[in-house]
Amino acid sequence: MNDTIRVNDQWYVNASSARADSRTQVLKQGETFALFDRLGDIQPVGLGEQGLYHEGTRYLSRLELDVDGQRPLLLNSAVNRDNQGFSVDLTVPASAEVAKDTVHLRRTKVLWDGVLHERIRITNYGTATARLRLGVLVAADYADIFEIRGRQRAQRGERLAPTRDGQAVLFRYRGLDGRTSQTRIRCDRPVRVDEAENGQYLVHELELASQQTVTLELSVACEEGKAPEQALDFDTAVHRIGARRAHDRALVGSLYSDNEQFNEWMTRSAADLQMLVSDTPHGPYPYAGVPWFSTAFGRDGLITALQTLWLAPDLARGVLGFLAATQAEDQNAQSDASPGKILHETRDGEMARLGEVPFGRYYGSVDSTPLFVVLADAYQARSGDTAFIRQLWPALEQALHWIDRYGDLDGDGFVEYEASRHGGLTQQGWKDSADSVFHADGRSAEGPIALCEVQGYVFAAKRGAARLARLLEKPEMATRLEREADTLQQRFDAAFWRDDIASYALALDGDKTPCAVRASNAGHALWSGIALPERASTLARTLLSTEGFNGFGIRTLAEGEARFNPMSYHNGSVWPHDNAMIAQGLARYGYQEAAIRIMTGLFEAAMHMEDYRLPELFCGFAREPSQGPTRYPVACSPQAWAAGSVFQMLQACLGLTFSAESPHLRFDYPRLPVWINHLSIQRLRVGDATLDLSLARHANDVSVNVTHREGDVKVSVLV
Repeated sequence: MNDTIRVNDQWYVNASSARADSRTQVLKQGETFALFDRLGDIQPVGLGEQGLYHEGTRYLSRLELDVDGQRPLLLNSAVNRDNQGFSVDLTVPASAEVAKDTVHLRRTKVLWDGVLHERIRITNYGTATARLRLGVLVAADYADIFEIRGRQRAQRGERLAPTRDGQAVLFRYRGLDGRTSQTRIRCDRPVRVDEAENGQYLVHELELASQQTVTLELSVACEEGKAPEQALDFDTAVHRIGARRAHDRALVGSLYSDNEQFNEWMTRSAADLQMLVSDTPHGPYPYAGVPWFSTAFGRDGLITALQTLWLAPDLARGVLGFLAATQAEDQNAQSDASPGKILHETRDGEMARLGEVPFGRYYGSVDSTPLFVVLADAYQARSGDTAFIRQLWPALEQALHWIDRYGDLDGDGFVEYEASRHGGLTQQGWKDSADSVFHADGRSAEGPIALCEVQGYVFAAKRGAARLARLLEKPEMATRLEREADTLQQRFDAAFWRDDIASYALALDGDKTPCAVRASNAGHALWSGIALPERASTLARTLLSTEGFNGFGIRTLAEGEARFNPMSYHNGSVWPHDNAMIAQGLARYGYQEAAIRIMTGLFEAAMHMEDYRLPELFCGFAREPSQGPTRYPVACSPQAWAAGSVFQMLQACLGLTFSAESPHLRFDYPRLPVWINHLSIQRLRVGDATLDLSLARHANDVSVNVTHREGDVKVSVLV
């Protein structure tokens, strides 16, 4: 089976594979994640991506439960609302030993500290004794995540013969880098282990009297080197997960509305974000998405932190700390690094360690560096944590130096990129598929490429850095940065605005010829504030036209453009995070109703998704009556910046801003969609104060009442 392809030195997952229909269930905790089918098994089906993964390597490639040689029948399965556990209800097919619909199996799975814990509870509801042979087929292939995505390897390491250690079965792999990985599968009761063609077969012989319940526990540990000193049982793992969940909830306030479906969307989004966050030595970091991007991505982490900053400023602090610590120090063509540049992604799998892929620590993002500065400014305004900004300042100065010295390749005042020549990315904006930047006639744009949205990020970075410089008593630097931002805004409008498409051009190519294409990138010029006020109404109409807006969201590329394809990754699909940024940009220029229209479209899309979970993207086909959006087959789900979108759009509609110096919470022309009449915001931290707020929608505005206040904070509403 080969469902993945590689094109033009880029890595893709072939959309011909029907992952959208497989209803894969996901658990993630820290550096470990697992993908199961609906029955709780791990099987080599679909893309073959199911498995238990740790730090980019698959430690368990099969986990298949049978009873007397048959798969049980599915009754129900679901990941719980907080993403901390996965439960499956099954029944056993009728046989000579078991009557129909009398034996029930309940599988419950949790992840903690690199270990998958499973409890299997078997109950005989029949009137006669039931004799069962419960079997579990297990195997470990130690595939790198890039192998799963389709990258072929000339050579692999050595899979060692499985061994026994008491009640445990051990799989081991010695990589080409000399590192040994081990999967330890423990059972809590005696088990017979048989050799099987596809792995090891664990057999439990059971005899259950009428109304008797038997419980089995299984753990699968991802280990490097020696085994953990102490193996946790299922209940202890659940207890520790609960303690961590309480800590996670303490980091953010609570949101509740009178619309239960909207509450479900917010609850699922918050749970997905908490699941995707991993601890680093520098603080919490939201990993980009499961399965393909379960690692730290610079751009994704920065945007997710911006989306959730008003609720969870500690997340932004963790992102800033991690990216400052991994900031490039030297020029390195293989990793597309240059001094001051901010990380694109980091990987810790065998292929990355050996340099078979360039992503061990890779810097091929043109936008992460200015977004790093943007987030630092926004974080200080939200939190008042000037001491941290002072500590971060050398990294911010290096980022600003990169923008001027290495980002502007030809000295024309715009930040550009060239395609990687060493196996990295051809396109280095957020639309990083190789075919995403082109001219109106469909010709590919030759580099260096100056993307529309990136100039806006640079504008916002210089504005934000100027504010921080004044705060740190560097007035001359602040004045210079403000002047540079003003100049960039005027030059940007002159070079990028196109009356013929009523929008900013997608990009400038190496000859400074505009790519006169209507794309969602132009909406980011509203988000950053680089768009001139007189352009906003025209741009809003273009983005929300029938060619741009498909009924659920704004397409990445407008219908009618040369490369428009509603099934493509970046040329006609709909991305929630893209829409959330555009919505916030529209609200910034006074178009709250347009922002509400986008939020409404995505809300209605979420109602058609399982568990109200918006995926990384969905197809851009025009909306049909009574139908939901068409799934993109291999989209990551969950994806951090898709989960963060609802919170960014809500902030946009409410016109919510912070000033930490006062401290001051401000609502500028707040609006709510017609499907929300009341909204409660509880435990919102502003400086050292905490607020509970009650908002009510009226015909032309929104009222805001402070229902509880601890500490000194001012709240104002501009209507």
